Amino acid sequence: MLLTALVGFLIVFAVLVLLIFVMKAMGWVFTREHKAKVAASAQTAHAHDHAISDQELAAAIITALKLYKSDLHDRESETLTINRITRAYSPWNSKIHGLTQLPERK
Repeated sequence: MLLTALVGFLIVFAVLVLLIFVMKAMGWVFTREHKAKVAASAQTAHAHDHAISDQELAAAIITALKLYKSDLHDRESETLTINRITRAYSPWNSKIHGLTQLPERK
């Protein structure tokens, strides 16, 4: 009986140690692939940095947003107005009506 319990504990411990090594190997593989992708994208991004300056990029984004806004079917002023609305008392949003009343004691 004691030998069976000891063998069971050793098997569980060995499987846990094996899982730790498997997880570490998977992490190493995935980080290696991720680092390769980041390095490749950094090289292409570095080549594109010389072609377009930050000011040109900002001007292109602003122009695209302006064209998008002008193509909308509704002509609206682009002013955002926030009005505070005071709500009157309503029993539908009152929490006191949702509470259960205590029964009367006799």
